[in-house]
Amino acid sequence: MTLSEINNMDEAAFIAAVGGAYEHSPWVAKGAWTKRPFASLDELHNAFMSVIHAAMPEAQLALILAHPDLAGKAAIARELTSESAFEQASAGLDHLSPEEFAKFHSLNTAYRQRFGIPFIICVRLNTKDSILFEFERRLARDADTERMEALKQIGEISRLRLKDLEIA
Repeated sequence: MTLSEINNMDEAAFIAAVGGAYEHSPWVAKGAWTKRPFASLDELHNAFMSVIHAAMPEAQLALILAHPDLAGKAAIARELTSESAFEQASAGLDHLSPEEFAKFHSLNTAYRQRFGIPFIICVRLNTKDSILFEFERRLARDADTERMEALKQIGEISRLRLKDLEIA
């Protein structure tokens, strides 16, 4: 797929082609579509992120809540999007020992109880150990900082997902 093709897509085709960069949130791609044409992949990603940052807090929260827990129930039930399944597998989260699984479950629960959102990290840029370290470190933060961190991590996740599309 080329940038020229993306720039010439109608809204529905655009959302279908690049909307998967944002977990169950086609509204992000819909908002970015109006910002065409894009001169580069970075410009496309920046358009997506500007839509997110301009969104109402409720929409941002919905985007955050659309993300699954790491090594959580959706992963066990094989209900993750193909992108999330690939990403979690890239950090070995699909092959946890019972002890590691229990640790992730405990941290997911503690994080959701404290912040009301799932812990979001770009797992492709991390290892199991660094993810566990970040879980512990970030649990000490305040809610506003974590919400901003979640959006930042979603930006990193989406950047890699767009690169995976091999847009030329």
